Amino acid sequence: MQLAFYTGPTAGGLLNATFGNATELIISIFALRSQMIRVVQLSLLGSILSNMLLVLGCAFFCGGIVFYQKEQTFNKATAVVNSGLLLMAVMGLLFPALLHYTHGEAHFGKSELALSRFSSCIMLLAYAAYLFFQLRSQTNLYSSVYEEETHSEESSDEDEAPEISKWESVIWLSILTVWISVLSKYLVDAIEIASESLKIPVSFISVILLPIVGNAAEHASAIMFAMKDKLDISLGVAIGSSTQISMFGIPFCVVTGWIMGQPMDLNFQLFETATLFITVIVVAFLLQEGTSNYFKGLMLILCYLIVAASFFVHVDPPLSENELGSLKA
Repeated sequence: MQLAFYTGPTAGGLLNATFGNATELIISIFALRSQMIRVVQLSLLGSILSNMLLVLGCAFFCGGIVFYQKEQTFNKATAVVNSGLLLMAVMGLLFPALLHYTHGEAHFGKSELALSRFSSCIMLLAYAAYLFFQLRSQTNLYSSVYEEETHSEESSDEDEAPEISKWESVIWLSILTVWISVLSKYLVDAIEIASESLKIPVSFISVILLPIVGNAAEHASAIMFAMKDKLDISLGVAIGSSTQISMFGIPFCVVTGWIMGQPMDLNFQLFETATLFITVIVVAFLLQEGTSNYFKGLMLILCYLIVAASFFVHVDPPLSENELGSLKA
């Protein structure tokens, strides 16, 4: 959060999201090495759902409570771009799942994987273009929005000052990222053991529990910035993080699995893909006005509780003999 004082809201939100997502990416790499492809898929999906519903919902709710007598605003243009990218990510996940469940593959077990790898490369290219657009073009495109906010924020910014220097912020973020990578190996090994001992579905642990722990830093940052009436940074952390995982994290894991020889694909199964699709639609609908209040935040939090309950009673269907054979191959 201290780094945002030096970089501004756009780059600050991007940096917070990047270092916050390091946990999920490190866990995913260790899980891929252990051939736990399903855990990789579920943990990445859970991080997206947690950021879009729980993190953003708590930020809206807490900011709405603090600024009860006024309606908070944020950069609607940025939110629209992120919503479009999230819908593109849903498209990338939806087509492999439909191809699989409609039995429309030209080559069973190969077409789905080939489509996933091709789509992942396209999504990585789109995310690179998005970064260029956000960090280079957005300053001029949305300058009028920030100019209008400058006068109202000057007085509050004068009272705030960074507690540590820019390089100290980078060093601390790097140290914490390395420490997380050390702990991630033990965490991945304990997932299945915890599922059996606690009698909790692996899907619930991967989609709900792991992201809540992994997104703790993002959660705190988004709430603090919302309570300071800096919703642009809060959205950069919450929605920006979801965009980064869906357009970079998931395709990166598919390509990494390709290099490792693991059949990691974009088929997240119909239940999970439908959950993501509905979540993106709900969040995009709430962001279209460019305003927030505590009620919108409460709605997102309650939606997350419904999602959590759904995964608590959800178990993966058993694999067919053809699917088992393709995995072994």
